[in-house]
Amino acid sequence: MKKSDLIIVRGAGDLATGTIHRLKKSGFHLLVLETDHPAAIRRQVALSEAVYSGSACVENVEAVRIENTGQLHQAWDEEKVPVLVDPEGESIRLLKPKVVVDAILAKKNLGTKKDMAPLTIGLGPGFTAGEDVDVVIETKRGHNLGRIIRQGSAYPNTGIPGIIGGYGAERVIHAPAAGILKNRSKIGDIVEAGQVLAVIEGEAGTTEVPATINGLLRGLIRDNYPVTKGFKIADIDPRKEELANCFTISDKARCIAGSVLEVICGALE
Repeated sequence: MKKSDLIIVRGAGDLATGTIHRLKKSGFHLLVLETDHPAAIRRQVALSEAVYSGSACVENVEAVRIENTGQLHQAWDEEKVPVLVDPEGESIRLLKPKVVVDAILAKKNLGTKKDMAPLTIGLGPGFTAGEDVDVVIETKRGHNLGRIIRQGSAYPNTGIPGIIGGYGAERVIHAPAAGILKNRSKIGDIVEAGQVLAVIEGEAGTTEVPATINGLLRGLIRDNYPVTKGFKIADIDPRKEELANCFTISDKARCIAGSVLEVICGALE
Protein backbone atom coordinates (compact mmCIF):
# COMPACT_ATOMS: atom_id res chain seq x y z
CA MET A 1 0.00 0.00 0.00
CA LYS A 2 1.15 3.52 -0.88
CA LYS A 3 0.20 6.82 0.71
CA SER A 4 -1.46 7.88 -2.55
CA ASP A 5 -3.86 4.92 -2.45
CA LEU A 6 -7.54 5.50 -1.75
CA ILE A 7 -8.98 5.13 1.75
CA ILE A 8 -12.76 5.00 2.10
CA VAL A 9 -14.31 5.92 5.45
CA ARG A 10 -17.90 4.90 6.10
CA GLY A 11 -19.53 7.51 8.34
CA ALA A 12 -18.71 11.13 9.20
CA GLY A 13 -20.17 11.68 12.66
CA ASP A 14 -18.09 13.32 15.40
CA LEU A 15 -15.97 10.24 16.20
CA ALA A 16 -15.51 9.39 12.53
CA THR A 17 -14.54 13.00 11.88
CA GLY A 18 -11.60 12.60 14.26
CA THR A 19 -10.28 9.78 12.08
CA ILE A 20 -11.02 11.62 8.81
CA HIS A 21 -9.24 14.71 10.11
CA ARG A 22 -6.16 12.74 11.20
CA LEU A 23 -5.88 10.86 7.89
CA LYS A 24 -6.41 14.01 5.83
CA LYS A 25 -3.75 15.89 7.80
CA SER A 26 -1.42 12.90 7.30
CA GLY A 27 -1.70 13.26 3.53
CA PHE A 28 -3.96 10.37 2.55
CA HIS A 29 -6.54 10.37 -0.28
CA LEU A 30 -9.99 9.96 1.24
CA LEU A 31 -13.57 9.38 0.23
CA VAL A 32 -16.23 9.52 2.93
CA LEU A 33 -19.55 7.72 2.57
CA GLU A 34 -22.68 8.85 4.42
CA THR A 35 -26.44 8.35 4.56
CA ASP A 36 -28.83 10.86 3.04
CA HIS A 37 -30.00 11.97 6.52
CA PRO A 38 -27.09 11.82 8.99
CA ALA A 39 -28.11 12.06 12.64
CA ALA A 40 -25.01 13.53 14.29
CA ILE A 41 -25.58 15.09 17.70
CA ARG A 42 -22.25 16.97 17.93
CA ARG A 43 -22.91 18.64 14.59
CA GLN A 44 -20.29 21.37 14.98
CA VAL A 45 -17.56 18.74 14.80
CA ALA A 46 -19.17 16.33 12.35
CA LEU A 47 -18.22 16.48 8.67
CA SER A 48 -21.49 14.67 7.93
CA GLU A 49 -23.06 18.14 7.95
CA ALA A 50 -21.71 18.51 4.40
CA VAL A 51 -24.58 16.25 3.29
CA TYR A 52 -27.05 18.98 4.27
CA SER A 53 -25.06 22.15 3.69
CA GLY A 54 -22.87 21.18 0.74
CA SER A 55 -19.74 21.73 2.81
CA ALA A 56 -18.57 21.54 6.41
CA CYS A 57 -15.34 22.53 8.12
CA VAL A 58 -13.87 21.10 11.32
CA GLU A 59 -10.52 22.38 12.59
CA ASN A 60 -9.41 23.61 9.17
CA VAL A 61 -10.36 20.45 7.30
CA GLU A 62 -13.17 21.08 4.84
CA ALA A 63 -15.48 18.41 3.49
CA VAL A 64 -17.63 18.90 0.39
CA ARG A 65 -20.58 16.89 -0.80
CA ILE A 66 -20.10 15.28 -4.20
CA GLU A 67 -22.86 13.73 -6.27
CA ASN A 68 -20.82 11.04 -8.01
CA THR A 69 -17.34 9.52 -8.03
CA GLY A 70 -16.44 11.56 -11.10
CA GLN A 71 -16.13 14.60 -8.81
CA LEU A 72 -13.52 12.99 -6.56
CA HIS A 73 -10.46 14.50 -8.19
CA GLN A 74 -11.86 18.03 -8.16
CA ALA A 75 -12.35 17.79 -4.39
CA TRP A 76 -8.83 16.41 -3.93
CA ASP A 77 -7.36 19.12 -6.17
CA GLU A 78 -9.03 21.70 -3.92
CA GLU A 79 -7.58 20.00 -0.81
CA LYS A 80 -11.05 19.05 0.40
CA VAL A 81 -12.52 15.78 1.65
CA PRO A 82 -15.25 14.45 -0.68
CA VAL A 83 -18.44 13.16 0.98
CA LEU A 84 -20.74 10.95 -1.08
CA VAL A 85 -24.22 9.76 -0.11
CA ASP A 86 -23.76 6.01 -0.42
CA PRO A 87 -25.09 4.22 2.67
CA GLU A 88 -24.81 0.79 1.05
CA GLY A 89 -21.17 1.31 0.11
CA GLU A 90 -21.74 0.58 -3.57
CA SER A 91 -18.83 2.81 -4.59
CA ILE A 92 -16.42 0.55 -2.66
CA ARG A 93 -16.81 -2.18 -5.26
CA LEU A 94 -16.41 0.37 -8.06
CA LEU A 95 -13.34 2.18 -6.70
CA LYS A 96 -11.50 -0.76 -5.10
CA PRO A 97 -9.88 1.18 -2.22
CA LYS A 98 -6.83 -0.17 -0.42
CA VAL A 99 -8.42 0.55 2.98
CA VAL A 100 -12.00 0.67 4.25
CA VAL A 101 -12.66 2.12 7.70
CA ASP A 102 -16.14 1.51 9.10
CA ALA A 103 -16.63 4.48 11.41
CA ILE A 104 -20.43 4.45 11.42
CA LEU A 105 -20.45 3.56 15.14
CA ALA A 106 -23.81 1.81 14.83
CA LYS A 107 -22.78 -0.71 17.52
CA LYS A 108 -23.33 -3.37 14.85
CA ASN A 109 -21.96 -4.16 11.42
CA LEU A 110 -24.11 -2.57 8.70
CA GLY A 111 -22.50 -4.40 5.82
CA THR A 112 -18.73 -3.98 5.95
CA LYS A 113 -16.91 -7.14 4.84
CA LYS A 114 -13.28 -8.16 4.98
CA ASP A 115 -13.12 -8.64 1.21
CA MET A 116 -14.00 -5.00 0.50
CA ALA A 117 -10.33 -3.99 0.64
CA PRO A 118 -6.86 -5.39 1.41
CA LEU A 119 -7.18 -3.71 4.83
CA THR A 120 -10.49 -3.28 6.65
CA ILE A 121 -10.87 -1.58 10.04
CA GLY A 122 -13.99 -1.48 12.21
CA LEU A 123 -14.51 1.02 15.02
CA GLY A 124 -16.23 -0.23 18.16
CA PRO A 125 -18.61 -3.12 18.86
CA GLY A 126 -20.23 -5.15 16.10
CA PHE A 127 -17.06 -6.33 14.39
CA THR A 128 -14.78 -9.32 14.90
CA ALA A 129 -11.15 -8.92 13.84
CA GLY A 130 -10.09 -11.78 11.62
CA GLU A 131 -13.67 -12.48 10.50
CA ASP A 132 -15.63 -9.52 9.07
CA VAL A 133 -12.74 -7.02 9.34
CA ASP A 134 -8.97 -7.23 9.72
CA VAL A 135 -8.67 -4.92 12.72
CA VAL A 136 -11.04 -3.56 15.37
CA ILE A 137 -10.41 -0.37 17.37
CA GLU A 138 -11.79 -0.14 20.90
CA THR A 139 -14.11 2.88 21.32
CA LYS A 140 -15.23 2.44 24.94
CA ARG A 141 -13.88 5.10 27.28
CA GLY A 142 -11.44 3.81 29.85
CA HIS A 143 -8.12 2.04 30.04
CA ASN A 144 -8.50 0.26 26.69
CA LEU A 145 -9.81 3.18 24.59
CA GLY A 146 -8.02 3.10 21.24
CA ARG A 147 -6.63 -0.41 21.72
CA ILE A 148 -5.85 -2.14 18.42
CA ILE A 149 -7.53 -5.55 18.30
CA ARG A 150 -6.28 -8.00 15.69
CA GLN A 151 -8.18 -11.01 17.01
CA GLY A 152 -11.60 -10.73 18.60
CA SER A 153 -14.00 -7.87 19.27
CA ALA A 154 -14.36 -4.59 21.12
CA TYR A 155 -16.36 -4.37 24.33
CA PRO A 156 -20.08 -4.88 23.64
CA ASN A 157 -22.29 -1.81 23.75
CA THR A 158 -23.39 -1.16 27.34
CA GLY A 159 -25.81 1.64 26.45
CA ILE A 160 -24.26 3.67 29.29
CA PRO A 161 -22.44 6.87 28.26
CA GLY A 162 -18.96 7.54 29.63
CA ILE A 163 -18.65 9.69 32.74
CA ILE A 164 -17.96 13.39 32.16
CA GLY A 165 -17.87 15.77 35.11
CA GLY A 166 -19.40 13.09 37.32
CA TYR A 167 -22.38 12.46 35.04
CA GLY A 168 -23.04 9.52 32.74
CA ALA A 169 -26.53 8.56 31.55
CA GLU A 170 -27.97 11.82 32.91
CA ARG A 171 -26.09 13.97 30.42
CA VAL A 172 -27.56 12.28 27.33
CA ILE A 173 -31.13 13.05 26.28
CA HIS A 174 -33.37 10.75 24.26
CA ALA A 175 -36.60 11.64 22.50
CA PRO A 176 -39.59 11.12 24.81
CA ALA A 177 -41.91 10.75 21.80
CA ALA A 178 -41.89 10.31 18.04
CA GLY A 179 -42.31 13.23 15.66
CA ILE A 180 -40.52 16.23 14.18
CA LEU A 181 -37.96 17.91 16.42
CA LYS A 182 -38.20 21.70 16.77
CA ASN A 183 -35.18 23.15 18.54
CA ARG A 184 -35.47 26.00 21.03
CA SER A 185 -31.79 25.98 21.98
CA LYS A 186 -28.53 25.78 20.09
CA ILE A 187 -25.20 24.06 20.60
CA GLY A 188 -23.06 26.10 22.98
CA ASP A 189 -25.96 27.38 25.12
CA ILE A 190 -25.72 27.24 28.92
CA VAL A 191 -28.85 25.38 30.06
CA GLU A 192 -30.49 24.50 33.38
CA ALA A 193 -32.22 21.30 34.41
CA GLY A 194 -35.87 21.46 33.39
CA GLN A 195 -35.31 24.07 30.70
CA VAL A 196 -37.09 23.20 27.44
CA LEU A 197 -34.42 22.51 24.83
CA ALA A 198 -36.81 21.49 22.05
CA VAL A 199 -40.28 20.23 21.35
CA ILE A 200 -41.40 17.24 19.33
CA GLU A 201 -44.45 17.66 17.17
CA GLY A 202 -46.11 14.29 16.69
CA GLU A 203 -49.47 12.62 16.22
CA ALA A 204 -50.15 12.83 19.95
CA GLY A 205 -49.47 16.57 20.00
CA THR A 206 -46.46 18.57 21.17
CA THR A 207 -44.03 17.04 23.66
CA GLU A 208 -41.42 19.13 25.47
CA VAL A 209 -37.81 17.99 25.74
CA PRO A 210 -36.33 19.30 29.01
CA ALA A 211 -32.67 19.51 29.99
CA THR A 212 -31.75 16.78 32.43
CA ILE A 213 -28.89 18.58 34.19
CA ASN A 214 -27.28 22.02 34.38
CA GLY A 215 -24.48 22.54 31.91
CA LEU A 216 -23.37 23.32 28.39
CA LEU A 217 -25.41 22.05 25.46
CA ARG A 218 -22.63 20.19 23.63
CA GLY A 219 -24.76 18.33 21.12
CA LEU A 220 -28.22 18.74 19.59
CA ILE A 221 -29.65 17.02 16.55
CA ARG A 222 -30.70 19.14 13.56
CA ASP A 223 -33.87 21.20 13.64
CA ASN A 224 -36.83 19.50 11.91
CA TYR A 225 -35.23 16.05 12.15
CA PRO A 226 -37.82 13.22 12.31
CA VAL A 227 -37.15 11.25 15.50
CA THR A 228 -38.49 8.03 16.95
CA LYS A 229 -39.15 7.54 20.65
CA GLY A 230 -35.88 6.82 22.45
CA PHE A 231 -33.73 8.35 19.69
CA LYS A 232 -30.63 10.14 21.01
CA ILE A 233 -31.14 13.84 20.41
CA ALA A 234 -28.93 15.88 22.77
CA ASP A 235 -25.85 15.85 24.99
CA ILE A 236 -25.12 18.16 27.93
CA ASP A 237 -21.62 18.73 29.30
CA PRO A 238 -21.81 19.62 33.02
CA ARG A 239 -18.56 21.59 32.69
CA LYS A 240 -19.97 24.99 31.78
CA GLU A 241 -16.52 26.45 31.19
CA GLU A 242 -15.76 24.05 28.33
CA LEU A 243 -17.45 26.02 25.52
CA ALA A 244 -14.54 25.47 23.11
CA ASN A 245 -15.14 21.72 23.36
CA CYS A 246 -18.36 22.15 21.39
CA PHE A 247 -16.34 23.14 18.35
CA THR A 248 -13.24 20.93 18.57
CA ILE A 249 -12.56 17.22 18.09
CA SER A 250 -12.79 15.30 21.35
CA ASP A 251 -10.04 13.45 23.18
CA LYS A 252 -11.89 10.20 22.50
CA ALA A 253 -12.08 10.85 18.76
CA ARG A 254 -8.38 11.78 18.63
CA CYS A 255 -7.35 8.64 20.50
CA ILE A 256 -9.31 6.41 18.11
CA ALA A 257 -7.91 8.33 15.12
CA GLY A 258 -4.36 7.75 16.28
CA SER A 259 -4.93 4.00 16.40
CA VAL A 260 -6.45 3.96 12.90
CA LEU A 261 -3.46 5.93 11.60
CA GLU A 262 -1.06 3.49 13.29
CA VAL A 263 -2.71 0.50 11.63
CA ILE A 264 -2.68 2.14 8.19
CA CYS A 265 0.92 3.36 8.48
CA GLY A 266 1.93 -0.14 9.50
CA ALA A 267 0.57 -1.39 6.17
CA LEU A 268 2.50 1.12 4.03
CA GLU A 269 5.12 -0.31 1.70
